[in-house]
Amino acid sequence: MTEVETSRTKAWLMAARPQTLPAAAAPVIVGTGLAIHEGVFAPWPALLAFVGAALIQIGTNFANDYYDAVKGTDTEDREGFTRVTQAGIISPGQVKFATIVTFALAILSGTYLVYVGGVPILVIGLVSVLCGWAYTGGPYPLGYHGLGDLFVFVFFGIVAVMGTFYVQAAAVLLAQPFPVSVPEGTVTVEAFVASLPVASISTCIIIVNNVRDKETDAETGKRTLAVRLGYRWSRVEFVALLALAYLAPLWFWPVSGEFGPAVLLPLVTLPYAAIITRTVCTRTDGEALNPALEATGKLLALYAALFAAGLSL
Repeated sequence: MTEVETSRTKAWLMAARPQTLPAAAAPVIVGTGLAIHEGVFAPWPALLAFVGAALIQIGTNFANDYYDAVKGTDTEDREGFTRVTQAGIISPGQVKFATIVTFALAILSGTYLVYVGGVPILVIGLVSVLCGWAYTGGPYPLGYHGLGDLFVFVFFGIVAVMGTFYVQAAAVLLAQPFPVSVPEGTVTVEAFVASLPVASISTCIIIVNNVRDKETDAETGKRTLAVRLGYRWSRVEFVALLALAYLAPLWFWPVSGEFGPAVLLPLVTLPYAAIITRTVCTRTDGEALNPALEATGKLLALYAALFAAGLSL
């Protein structure tokens, strides 16, 4: 492979931001762990749920790269990871085309899930793709109006975990495919509570990103929640969401009485979470928050793996 080809491959990897994929994998891991416990594990729906989630994540990353550049939000003063459109590494047209193709592939990969899960999955899938595009695109970009945190909490947390559990339960419990309503046993309180830690830590990733970019976002008119709340309350939000993440397993044991103490396995990650929290609560520069951003993604992946193991056991 030539040097040009290698650099171009690296450029597309930079645009796709594979370091954000824990946000796509974590809800599938946790939803599958719960499905194993409930006796409704189905490998193909689980696998395609991950493929669809990963494609939506990458498509959202492409869209962010493109729209933040063409709107002038990404500037040379930005301290985050390199954005390929703003840096002139890949042309805006190519990044926009990649966004469209990736979201189209996400819809295509979801056809089997729609066959299994019916109208509810069709609606969830289309809304998820639409919101992924609307995070920075469209007439009312969510991330520019302080709604990015809510979008991540809902779609990369609650919807993703409950949706993963739903398609597996539907595949196992239903005699006929493509239900038009929500079948009994496919949407549970357990799935909702299990989604809360994933939703919380996924949102923490966005908080770290937006705290780092607070000053440059404010200068360019991007009114993220961090810009609206300021450093102090953004840090309060970060700590509160982490607290929710570590309190949620207590609902499964001993409160519910249906799970064993293994469900508390994620608590072993508390020291790692404390280290990240100290950085977020004391620093605002990219030199500290870029590593903290990656560390929060690793925390999400580790927490999800331990939580899924505890749920399935």
